[in-house]
Amino acid sequence: MSSKMLQAAKVYRQLLKAVKKHIGKEDYKIHFSEYVMQEFRNNSKLLDPASIQQKINLAHDYTFLLNSDLLFSYNIAVDRSDEMKKVLGKSAASVGLQLPDVYQSR
Repeated sequence: MSSKMLQAAKVYRQLLKAVKKHIGKEDYKIHFSEYVMQEFRNNSKLLDPASIQQKINLAHDYTFLLNSDLLFSYNIAVDRSDEMKKVLGKSAASVGLQLPDVYQSR
């Protein structure tokens, strides 16, 4: 395998892992990981090496943004209500309180 292919495979695995961790694996969110898989499968054969490197860099940057929660802080394409409930629950539990029923998970 060439070094470009190894680099692409590594970035691909990291991006899929970040998408599953930060966006979720639920059925209504599966289109995120399906899009990533489609982009890596389709474009690897059609692009010249410079374009492939550009796509790898873009995927690496997106992975970094997902892992650092920068995309979530700007509410880009993701419903964060479940995550916010977890954060509120942990914050309340840390001082010995419980959330009211309004905020409890479904």
